[in-house]
Amino acid sequence: MRTRKNILKQIFKVRLLYLLMLPTLVYFFIFAYFPIFDGFRISFQDFRFVGESRFVGFDNYREAVQTPGFWRAFRNTLILGFGNVMLTAFIPMVLALLLNELRIAAWKRFTQTIIYMPHLFSWVIVGGIWIFMLSPNAGIINVIRNLFGLDSIYFMAKETYAQPIMIGVNLWKQAGFVCILYLATIAGINPELYQAAMIDGAGAFKRVFYITVPELLSTLRVVLLLNIMGALRMFNQIWVMRNEVIAPKVDVLMYYVYERGLVQFKIGYAAAISVLIFVLTFIITAISNRFIKYTA
Repeated sequence: MRTRKNILKQIFKVRLLYLLMLPTLVYFFIFAYFPIFDGFRISFQDFRFVGESRFVGFDNYREAVQTPGFWRAFRNTLILGFGNVMLTAFIPMVLALLLNELRIAAWKRFTQTIIYMPHLFSWVIVGGIWIFMLSPNAGIINVIRNLFGLDSIYFMAKETYAQPIMIGVNLWKQAGFVCILYLATIAGINPELYQAAMIDGAGAFKRVFYITVPELLSTLRVVLLLNIMGALRMFNQIWVMRNEVIAPKVDVLMYYVYERGLVQFKIGYAAAISVLIFVLTFIITAISNRFIKYTA
């Protein structure tokens, strides 16, 4: 009883803070938690916008796992997601290590700005830039190929290039932001560690390998977990850059949900896929979190 009174007394002391938190809690409940629970309910229905929605049990889930299109989207999601997770975690680390070695401050700031700038663009702009750059006629890549007498390649019309392009463009957009995170961590490393290493005769490579890289592992954990949590929820890039020719290689689960739910109006079926994505994301994140704790 005394404990409860103490808790209530502490809450009363900071009541203004709880009042300030209330709008945020209400926002998350309305726009995050309520849709999750309502989507779970809809996934067991043959949902209708007009008229009565019929309860169908696990029929939507059975239809999902028996549909080839679902497994194709799932395979594409795993391939693109794995590529994005790995490349956008490790390549920005290498960029950060290289930038940290630049001694001309103005050139370092300029390079950081150039690398970071694509992160500020929306996927509509980024997708448009790369669709133009890869176009067979005016695209800069094919223009360079033509200068050397090589034929143009229809990059956005060949399934072979579809997945590497999607992964590469995502890396181009996200690398600058992740690189800044690593640079911030490097800036916080105790300079005395480097001074001690130099006194012991360690060269630049050994200082990076034995001091900088180990200090970056905590940031690497965070970046990996954030990438993994978003791996199954790719949508914006695919929606902007896909076309019907490369669709079999780039259609991911979230686009599959959009197509079945908002285009074909199979709301119950789309809700069931969404629940599966939520469960898979939770499981993969939990396993990854446990694995990263013991390895990184």
